[in-house]
Amino acid sequence: MKKSFIKVASCTSDIYLGDLSKNIDSIKKNISLACEKKVKILCFQELNITGYSLMDLYKHEEILNESLKALLDIKNYSSNKDIFIVVSLPIEYKCNIYIAACAIFNGHILGIQLKTNLPNYQEFSDSKYFSPSFKYIGQIKIDDEMIPIGNKLLFNCTNCDNLIIGIEICEDLWAPISISTYHALNGATIILNPSASNELIGKDQIRKDLISITSRKLNCCYVYANAGFGESSQDVCFISHNLIAEKGQIIAEKNDGKNGLLITDVCLTSLSYARKINSTFKLEHDSDYSVIDFMFDDCTTILTRTFSKTPYLHITDFNLQKILHLQTQGLKGRLNSLNIKDVVLGVSGGLDSALALLVCYHTFKEMKLGLQGIHAFSLPAFATSTKTKNYAKDLITALGIEYNEVDLTEILKKHLEALNHPLNVYDTVFENIQARERTAFLMNYANAVHGIVIGTSDLSEIALGFSTYNGDQMSMYNPNGSLYKTVIRKLIEYIAEKSKDDQKLSKTLLNILNTPISPELIPDKNMQDTERIIGPYILHDYFIYHFLQNGISLADIYQMAKSSFKDQYDSHTIFKTLKIFITRFIANQFKRNTMPDSPKILDLSLSTRADLRMPADMKYEDLLKGLKEE
Repeated sequence: MKKSFIKVASCTSDIYLGDLSKNIDSIKKNISLACEKKVKILCFQELNITGYSLMDLYKHEEILNESLKALLDIKNYSSNKDIFIVVSLPIEYKCNIYIAACAIFNGHILGIQLKTNLPNYQEFSDSKYFSPSFKYIGQIKIDDEMIPIGNKLLFNCTNCDNLIIGIEICEDLWAPISISTYHALNGATIILNPSASNELIGKDQIRKDLISITSRKLNCCYVYANAGFGESSQDVCFISHNLIAEKGQIIAEKNDGKNGLLITDVCLTSLSYARKINSTFKLEHDSDYSVIDFMFDDCTTILTRTFSKTPYLHITDFNLQKILHLQTQGLKGRLNSLNIKDVVLGVSGGLDSALALLVCYHTFKEMKLGLQGIHAFSLPAFATSTKTKNYAKDLITALGIEYNEVDLTEILKKHLEALNHPLNVYDTVFENIQARERTAFLMNYANAVHGIVIGTSDLSEIALGFSTYNGDQMSMYNPNGSLYKTVIRKLIEYIAEKSKDDQKLSKTLLNILNTPISPELIPDKNMQDTERIIGPYILHDYFIYHFLQNGISLADIYQMAKSSFKDQYDSHTIFKTLKIFITRFIANQFKRNTMPDSPKILDLSLSTRADLRMPADMKYEDLLKGLKEE
């Protein structure tokens, strides 16, 4: 069954060293709470049945016997509960003692994963008390059932596609080649880690980095459950730092020093899609692995995860500065390769052309070229407002660049007369003739000064085809082509803040930010508010990211967006905008097939020379089949 999401949890249960009955009560309590929260996969910390701090006492028969009885108690407690549970305890097998993670489901122990890498350095001494896992799959008899035991176990959910669970234990993650690497290369999409990692200053960040990098390189979900309060503080401290990562992003974290549950929803579709598009991710099909099947009664997940409204945007001053730097380096490389010192661009008084002009300015400064080589034009026509024309002039002059203005109105009237087109009919011809005349002027002027035309279209417009073919769609180099409209807003905001000492520049950029986005091609201003026509750009950017970057279905994107934007847009607005997105995206591939060179800066490019290859003559009906308004 195709399910896009599964609810997972990591948990630090309470530990009472020397009192297993209280430990079991805590485990049961958390299992019940997880079931109430509709969790399907629950991972407890390392040795949570006994506690991690017993040291030499692990070898005593009383401890081993009581912990095994506790395991059977938990197994029986799991009966008729639709949840996959991992608990951890010391297990004796053929006169050796191992740290074990037991997978339990609906009254059965499915398998026992053993810890392979035993730390014996600094504060750790696991190898003094335990043996490392053997390299084969054995069988251990527990409660009259033969159960697979070893370090090559996978748990496959037969009624939920792309859900295969692997387990590694604490140090197995920190080893040069982690056990999770082998699990993932043999199909595991979710890795569970029962851990007992003590806390040191700065170690929490190291832990986060390691888990996020592991989830990224393995294209998996990583669920990490750590030891916490109740463990011995004789030599070290534990504070139950729990984490859940998905493809390199920490999507849930609990680091408050309190034991308990950390719950979130994991996107299985996104994990599967990431592996399908990654040509270096090759399954190994290791015959030594034992794959144990299980089946949920109900795989349905009601989303409770909070999804970022801007998942493509990691907002830091450093990242924003780096985006501008990469744009500058791209344009610098192009000018160097062509051995030219002149650029030409139209400046409308809007966001995109403002950023393109700023990129040109910074590039010329870095290359120590005279600003006279930046030929910036305002090209007013039928619907250009005085306000935006003034913004364009203010921005150009604030940067110390010569302002040029060429009114195209009379030229456009002659074009329309030649077409026998009335001046008061505001159709596609009326709009596109303005965009194409502007581009023609800029191209011809670039020829005259031996320069190149700098494009301004952003990734959002390119995805939606919201440009005129062979008009503003075309240029000789476009520094904005892989930036979402939302990102460009943040960049302009950032540059305005950094330019406070230059009041004219800062004020102009803020004025541009606060002006509704419009192509200004029709005199009726109400008809030319872009976001009234096609919907909010922040929604489109969200759709673009999840559809193209994560391969998520439109139906699931709709549910996610309703959760993300519930405080901002009603479900009808989201549904309508999503339909506009997919219909425009599919219909406008022909424009993307001829898009100019543009450097890839964020995770996504729409260039057919880079990330996106698709036919220009396909339909969108199949993609819409599962999408229903709710």
